[in-house]
Amino acid sequence: MTSTSALDPGNDPFLRRPLLPPPNKAVTEKLCIDDMLQKYCGEFGPWQLRHFVLTSLAWALEAFHTMVMIFADREPKWKCLGPECDAATTSFCGLQPGSWTWSGGEDGSTVAEWWLICEEKYKVGLVQALFFGGCMIGAGVFGHLSDSKLGRKGSLTIVCILNAIFGCLTAWSPNYLIYLLLRVLTGFSTGGVGLCAFVLATEPVGPTKRGTAGMSTFYFFSTGIALLSGIAYIFRSWRALYIASSIPSILFLILVLPFLNESPRWYLVRGKMNEAMNLMHIIAKSNGHHLPDGVVLALDEEENDESSNDKQNYKEEWATKEAITGSVLDVIKSPMTRVRLFLAVAINFLCSVVYYGLSLNVVNLKTNLYLAVLLNAVAEMPAFTLTALLLDKFGRKPLAIGTLWFSGLFCLLGSLVKNDGIWESVVRNAALGCATQAAQMGAILAPFVVVLGGTLPFAVFAVCGIVGGILAFYLPETLNKPLYDTMAGMEDGEGA
Repeated sequence: MTSTSALDPGNDPFLRRPLLPPPNKAVTEKLCIDDMLQKYCGEFGPWQLRHFVLTSLAWALEAFHTMVMIFADREPKWKCLGPECDAATTSFCGLQPGSWTWSGGEDGSTVAEWWLICEEKYKVGLVQALFFGGCMIGAGVFGHLSDSKLGRKGSLTIVCILNAIFGCLTAWSPNYLIYLLLRVLTGFSTGGVGLCAFVLATEPVGPTKRGTAGMSTFYFFSTGIALLSGIAYIFRSWRALYIASSIPSILFLILVLPFLNESPRWYLVRGKMNEAMNLMHIIAKSNGHHLPDGVVLALDEEENDESSNDKQNYKEEWATKEAITGSVLDVIKSPMTRVRLFLAVAINFLCSVVYYGLSLNVVNLKTNLYLAVLLNAVAEMPAFTLTALLLDKFGRKPLAIGTLWFSGLFCLLGSLVKNDGIWESVVRNAALGCATQAAQMGAILAPFVVVLGGTLPFAVFAVCGIVGGILAFYLPETLNKPLYDTMAGMEDGEGA
């Protein structure tokens, strides 16, 4: 017979245990995110690899929406229709209307459909320039939003939704003005894609692996350009091409974004300590490591603060702490970051003139456009590999100077030869957003340089590369430097 004492829950210590308050465990160690990744979670394990690859797929989307203009706004081949047209002429601007026509019909590009030729040719460069103008605005807006309320993942979600909508609507443009407006709106959303994806992909990576990871994101952009050349080869109508290049954004929203995590660093600076610590525990477990209970996250300037000596007080402290916010104005106010921001803005501007100028200038090369774009994209990849291998050995600064000067030298050589024969060839997010805006300003200039044609674009690109290399001399070296959470932490760390 069972005794009544045995049936009494009060006599069972196991049943009583949940009613007792959990004991306060002492905070044994406060670490910033970089130190926690190095010591307990792992710098680049299976969790970071999966997160990095999935997040960086967004770079291919940016490549689709940006470089689609190469094919959609190209000037197609033309042919003579009657004796009034001289087949040996190289320009149709002086020919009589009706004496010639487009070889592949008018639906092949916007140039053919809306006759953006001769005195109207400037409209091609205008729509491309205003697209990058939209990118510049979007980089600033989403750079701020990803640092504040939306977060990195939230901002990436919004820009992908907008890209899918505006990209598909562009295919239905009834005239040039509507097309121009939709390309500006697409640029606005595209300006935040790479920015948010880069930060979201690299922030959870440990400091010794972050440089290589950051360089590796550009493989996805180049791969996107290479894939776009194949898509454009299949979909010869510019309207069909815009739809085909927008569908991947929808697939990314459905198949990839639900499996991405927010950045632990954003959680930390926004005062969301529970979410930050939960994610760090997940990272550690997924990488086969263990994160002890007494180890907690802290901002850079609080890492050595021992005022909170137990876990409960620590949680209460973070529960009442306000989120840390800032803007580009804060970067400008600080003497340490003001000069760096100026240099980043100037160098990004010059780099962008060269990069986007060379990418768009393939239309001036008398080669197969699809093959030229493909080779252009593939030609970038060895540079990424070489830079990633040399990054930790020589540092960022020497490589920045060297690559800028090499690009200037080769562009200078390109300006000296003709385009025929064998010579034909192919606060973080707020500040980063500002630098990205500068890059888009350079991209705005690039289409107008390309429209000039001939060897002049290469000369302009050469000057930009050389000047950019000179400015890079004044940048600080960041090799083996921590990724600071706040400006205060950076000033304390580098001012000591």
